[in-house]
Amino acid sequence: MEEKNELDLEKIKRQFLEEFRSGKPTFGKDGALGPLLKHFLEAALSAEMDLHLDAQQRAKGNRRNGKVSKQVRTSDGMIEVESSRDRSSDFEP
Repeated sequence: MEEKNELDLEKIKRQFLEEFRSGKPTFGKDGALGPLLKHFLEAALSAEMDLHLDAQQRAKGNRRNGKVSKQVRTSDGMIEVESSRDRSSDFEP
């Protein structure tokens, strides 16, 4: 069974080539590269949260507390990414 975060790179490649040849946008919500950008941004936000929640933060009881959706504007439209929240709400990505 395929994981939610796993990307189908062959499908993305085929869609990208089709969009590129026809002159359609390749980024944005429906573009072929949109899922790659979304995956990259979510991984970067997760790593940033890991750095924020260092030993000192954890000693104060701060930890991950769910996720929140955010709209990110790209040159080809909006995409939605999920960012982790922390318990004390002092994380600013």
